[in-house]
Amino acid sequence: MKKSKKLRVSFRKNRSERTRIDNWTQRFEEHGFEDESAISVERIGGKSELSRRRTVIGKWVDSNESHGFKILPEINSEIVLSGRVLRVHGASSVVQTEDGQIFQCVTRRILKTLSTEQRQPVVTGDRVLIRPAESTNEAMIERVEQRHGTISRESKHRKHVIVTNVDQILIIASADQPMFKPNLIDRMILTAEQTGVTPIICINKIDLVDMAEFQPMVGVYAQMGYKVMLLSTETGFGLERLRRQLANRESVVTGQSGVGKSSLLNAIDPELDLRVSDLSSRQKGRHTTTTAELHRLSFGGFVVDTPGLRQFMLWDIIPEEVFGLFRDLRPYENRCRFPDCTHSHEEDCAVKNAVAEGRLDLRRYESYLTIRYRH
Repeated sequence: MKKSKKLRVSFRKNRSERTRIDNWTQRFEEHGFEDESAISVERIGGKSELSRRRTVIGKWVDSNESHGFKILPEINSEIVLSGRVLRVHGASSVVQTEDGQIFQCVTRRILKTLSTEQRQPVVTGDRVLIRPAESTNEAMIERVEQRHGTISRESKHRKHVIVTNVDQILIIASADQPMFKPNLIDRMILTAEQTGVTPIICINKIDLVDMAEFQPMVGVYAQMGYKVMLLSTETGFGLERLRRQLANRESVVTGQSGVGKSSLLNAIDPELDLRVSDLSSRQKGRHTTTTAELHRLSFGGFVVDTPGLRQFMLWDIIPEEVFGLFRDLRPYENRCRFPDCTHSHEEDCAVKNAVAEGRLDLRRYESYLTIRYRH
C-alpha cells in the first residue's frame, strides 16, 4: 500500500439544485419577466455545484483485496480506537472496541459520499477506526479497514453487503415448515465459492421428516466436498457437532425466514438469548431478526445472525461464470464438442450426456440452468 498523498476521487451525486433552468413557462406564468434580465450565457463546468470529483488525502487500496472502498482516507492514528461493528441501524452503528467498550457511532461524511457500488458504507462485521467524543459513549467512524470474507447480494441493481470479515457461512435450510429450497442453497454456495468463504450446509428440523429422505441430497453435496449437517433443536440431534464447527471461528448464519437460525444459535449457546417466533398460519417465517448482528460466543469465536431471506440475487457473477462455480459440473467443461458450449442446447455436450447417464445429479443441472438464464 502506497504512502498517503492527494488523490482525485469520485463522489456520489449530490443534492445541489441544478444550475440549468428548464422551467421557463412555469416561472413566466407565476411571476413574469418584467423585473428580470435574461441570462445571456449559461455554463456548466467541472468546477460547478454538479462536480462529482474531489481531492482527498489518503492511500489507494487494491480493490480485489478491499471488497469495499478503493481508498483509505488519512486519519490521526493518535486519537482513534480500533473496533468491530456489531450492528447497523440506518445511519447509526454500534461498535465494540478491543477493550470491550461499546460506542454509538455515526459515519464520517467522506465515507458516505464516496462513489461506490455498494448501498451502505459500513456493515456488520467491519473492522473500523473510530474517534470517541469526550465524556460520552458516542464516536465517529473515521475509516473502514480492508475487508475479507464478504457475503453480498444484489438489491435494486446495487451491491448489498450482508456481512464482512467471516471465515465460513452456515447456510441454514429447513427439512419442512417452511419447505426445503435446494436452489437457494445453490445460490449461496456460488457466492461463497466466489468470495472464498467456506460454505457449511445445515438442514434443520430434521425431526419433522424421515431422515432417510435427505440422504441422497446429503450425498450429492458431500461428494463435492461440502460439509452437510442434519440438525434438530427439538431433539438436540447434531447440535454438538455444530458447536464444534463454530468454536473459535468467525461465521455468518443465513437462510430463508423461519428455518430456525436464531433457535439453533440459542440451542448451542443459551447466553445469546436471541428473539424467536413461530411460523405464520401460511407456514412462512416471520422476520424476527431485523438486522444483521455480530455476537461473541461463550465457547469462543463470533457469529453473525442475519434476517431471513425471501430471495438471493447474485452480485457480480455474469452468466458465463456460473458454470465454473459449480464444482460437480466443472470437470466436464473441456469434454464438450464446442469450446463455447453453454451446456443447455448444444449437441455432443459432455454435461448433458453425464446427466443422462446418471453421473451428474439432474437437480443440480437444472439449478445451473435456472441460475444461468434467470440469474
